[in-house]
Amino acid sequence: MHRTLADDLSRLPALLQSARDVAARELGGVAERPVVRLGKAPDGEPLPVEGAGGEAALARFAERWAPGFSGSAGPRYLGFVTGGATPASIAGDWLTSAYDQNVSGAAGSWAAALERETVGWLRELFGLGEAHSGAFVTGATMSNTVGLAIAREWLGERLGMDVSRDGLAALGPVDVLSGSPHSSVTKALSVLGIGRNRMHYVPVLAGNREAVDVTQLDTALAELNGRPAIVVANAGTVNTVDFDDLRAIAALKERHDFWLHVDAAFGGFAALSPTYAHFVDGLDAADSVCVDLHKWLNVPYDAAVQFTRRRDLQTRVFHNASPYLGLPTGDPDFLHLTPENSRRLRALPAWFSLQAYGSSGHREIVERNVALAHRLGEGIAALPGLRLSAPVRLNVVCFTLAENPTQERVAAVAEAVSATGEAFLTPTVYDGAPALRAAFSNWRTSEADTDRVLAALASLPLARML
Repeated sequence: MHRTLADDLSRLPALLQSARDVAARELGGVAERPVVRLGKAPDGEPLPVEGAGGEAALARFAERWAPGFSGSAGPRYLGFVTGGATPASIAGDWLTSAYDQNVSGAAGSWAAALERETVGWLRELFGLGEAHSGAFVTGATMSNTVGLAIAREWLGERLGMDVSRDGLAALGPVDVLSGSPHSSVTKALSVLGIGRNRMHYVPVLAGNREAVDVTQLDTALAELNGRPAIVVANAGTVNTVDFDDLRAIAALKERHDFWLHVDAAFGGFAALSPTYAHFVDGLDAADSVCVDLHKWLNVPYDAAVQFTRRRDLQTRVFHNASPYLGLPTGDPDFLHLTPENSRRLRALPAWFSLQAYGSSGHREIVERNVALAHRLGEGIAALPGLRLSAPVRLNVVCFTLAENPTQERVAAVAEAVSATGEAFLTPTVYDGAPALRAAFSNWRTSEADTDRVLAALASLPLARML
């Protein structure tokens, strides 16, 4: 064994304590650190030939790289849809690395059984029934990809062919219909060989909505003349957290042949609250479901879960035919269910957080975040120079300049907010106009944080920026 490795092993408790001290210091101050870092990163250095050991590496990291990391785990990072990491989930994530389990299968470890238990808890959390099985993946993009891969196999089944064996060419053109799909869905269509241009954008409801018009969807499906298709329904659009009518869409199956995939990456968490659960009424009718966990479950990156009613088709797509891995059984190993053979125990941080805080603790996070989004929305509506692009529906505030909201001017607002160090917002385009989004999904965010974001916006010289 290399001497430096042997030295680090002998001093491992001290090294872990040093890393713990750095982590505790960073997490303890995350609420007051600048939310984003705008300066230039260090120039690259040559690869070391002789190692200096773990303590020296930690010191070098703390000196050279740590100062440039963002406060994305903090309470005022409102860009994208970014959760933090609950204390229990951090503990689980550290132990994930310590145990270093490869959750490809059940042989020799209880890790796979823990993942199955966690998937079961999540299924209950989101109101899905026993017919849905699931597995952990890296994020919403991979969850959508897995769900649509199963849908692709279903299309082959409906047309009397096996796509996993014969290839997509045997299937021919695929029709995918959606109102306001997330960009990860069209990315998945590209990865799966279906093609981005096979997405048919169905008109949405009038009146500042992003939800699909179910009557228009009915018409579009009828125009396929009985050819099976894929419908991607949205449970929480990215701009305004609008929800498709899942019950009404599922009812269309009485007249049309389609696979219903629901992208509930963060909107699925509405199910946790009696106040907002009606938004996802009908989620259980989906053939496949995407939910992202490093968003509103507040577990560390990267973690998501996918669910489906057709595990048999999932196994047909993803099984690994190798003698040393074994054939899929009635309860397939996870390597037969996801793209990866080697799989990190992503379930452990989620298991820790669910065990530590229960469904009620996570419901409180959801309801508090929604209340804070409404608080910010009301404040922005009262600020001269700004206007809401749409009513605040759940946890995202979409807003823009009251006059002449060009891309350059809206971007200047975002940059000015970032420069204050108080908050981070991300741009979008809504109803044809450039806009900004403030997404609340961090367990740390409080009323005081929300007021600081509003104060940062109020301090900008909007009159000059117009």
